[in-house]
Amino acid sequence: MRMLTAAVFALAGLIFFTSFDTAKGTDIRQDGSLLKLSDLIQQRSRKNKDLDESNASLRDGVESLAKSDGGSSKAQDRRLTGLEKSAGTQKLTGKAVTVTLNDAPPNATAKLPGYPPPQPDYLVIHQQDLQAVVNALWQGGAKGIKVMDQRLISTSAVRCVGNTLILQGRVYSPPYKITAIGDPGRLQQSLADSKAIQTYMVYVNVYGLGWKVTDDGTVTLPGYSGTVDLHYAKPVQ
Repeated sequence: MRMLTAAVFALAGLIFFTSFDTAKGTDIRQDGSLLKLSDLIQQRSRKNKDLDESNASLRDGVESLAKSDGGSSKAQDRRLTGLEKSAGTQKLTGKAVTVTLNDAPPNATAKLPGYPPPQPDYLVIHQQDLQAVVNALWQGGAKGIKVMDQRLISTSAVRCVGNTLILQGRVYSPPYKITAIGDPGRLQQSLADSKAIQTYMVYVNVYGLGWKVTDDGTVTLPGYSGTVDLHYAKPVQ
């Protein structure tokens, strides 16, 4: 018994010493030098935003030099402009509709009888909700779509981690705004016809998830300013 007691005290002493050596006299729970993962993500998001803006500026410079070079015909210039519009790298102006999604209040309860009390997952926007809106807008004939402040292109992927959106290397929190240029009537009808959005609307009516559709009149979407290089997996040699 004495040996067991001595071993326990020895182990406790080792734990205390290790904790002290790690903390170096600081409160390791409150140490601001330990960068949180969320802080790192926000930092990378801001850096990616700056790089996108720098890339867009350089692209504009290259395009200006190419146009002043005079080495292409007017027909080739028109074809290039058409391809750029289709790729989403140029600004797009037209009538637009904006959909806004938002989390429910944290103290939300079931508003209608017969429904269970809300679980945490019931009260936040999920990746599938954002994807449902984007897909419905494309199906409704959208000529261009902007999510938050970024233009979508063919390689764009709408992904969520927890209750945050990660889009093209940048991080966003709700409320989420999705703006599409096209025929407003067709766009809104496509939203209403979507089975996935109809399911989402149940949570809107029962638990208070945010849903708002507005007719914005004429707006201008920005061109995509990020890299257009395709990245793919390679076998390890």
